[in-house]
Amino acid sequence: MLVGASACGGGGSDSSTGKASGDDAKAHTNASPTPTKPAGPPMLLDTITPQTGTTVGVAMPISVIFTNPVATKARGTVEKHLKVSASQQVAGAWHWMGDKRADWRPKTYWPSGTKVKIDADLKGVSNGNGRYGVHGYTHTFTIGDDVRADVSVTGHTMKVTRNGQAVRTLSINAGSAEYPTWNGTMAVIDKEEKVHMTSCSVGISCDKGSPNYYDLTLPWDVHLTQSGTYVHYSTGDPNPGSGSARGSHGCVHLSMSDAKWFYGQVKQGDPVTVTGSPRAKASADNGYAAFNMTWDQWLAGSASGQQTTTTL
Repeated sequence: MLVGASACGGGGSDSSTGKASGDDAKAHTNASPTPTKPAGPPMLLDTITPQTGTTVGVAMPISVIFTNPVATKARGTVEKHLKVSASQQVAGAWHWMGDKRADWRPKTYWPSGTKVKIDADLKGVSNGNGRYGVHGYTHTFTIGDDVRADVSVTGHTMKVTRNGQAVRTLSINAGSAEYPTWNGTMAVIDKEEKVHMTSCSVGISCDKGSPNYYDLTLPWDVHLTQSGTYVHYSTGDPNPGSGSARGSHGCVHLSMSDAKWFYGQVKQGDPVTVTGSPRAKASADNGYAAFNMTWDQWLAGSASGQQTTTTL
């Protein structure tokens, strides 16, 4: 779960704290032996996402987070040592989000059923700041069914499709005028059966007398942004689809039965696309919102440009 994502985030910051959902790359990967005398302090990875062995959605990027900054001059070399291969050829590219995080996304969504491998072959590679890689890291994962959710804020609906076929259309309420929901496509970060949500944790209000104060544990939570956006059931909005003037603090609310059903349908990396909100699109590093950038914008943050995966 991403750090700082404990509540509906109408007032949360739209930026990464430098932590991505996923396993500790140093503890859960195939690490190569440390070379006999590193040329300097080690360049290590904090996390690689997705976790190895997982099945993820078609909008899931590969996200690599370093423990220390990577200099601009070193990024081209680092990218060349972050090798992406797949069971079928896929065009994609790396994009740097600050100096510690690099994400690889396909130009368009991954094809379902694709098997993917990321080899971070960093032994001896410099980060441009006096650190050198001492390990190799490998993750493998699979792209599952193409599950998508399209949220219409003005229509108060969420249409769910699987592999191009309509499954259900659910009634929803989205954010209020004061705390609107992010527009754009957000890949599911993770999900939890219960999440403790507080208005204070996302900077909305710590005053118990405020009408915007809340301190609730709510069920069936599908996590969309690091700033705290979820799709979930809320006791504060018992009639999703009613177009309640009150709205949420940025989350998408479902009825209890619909929230439980939706929770069972989605996985990490499935795209949830919101339209009709007055708010801008979530930034690409606010969780896994890579597809909120155009392809040209994505390539502008790459040191090596578009690539085609090698074949597994």
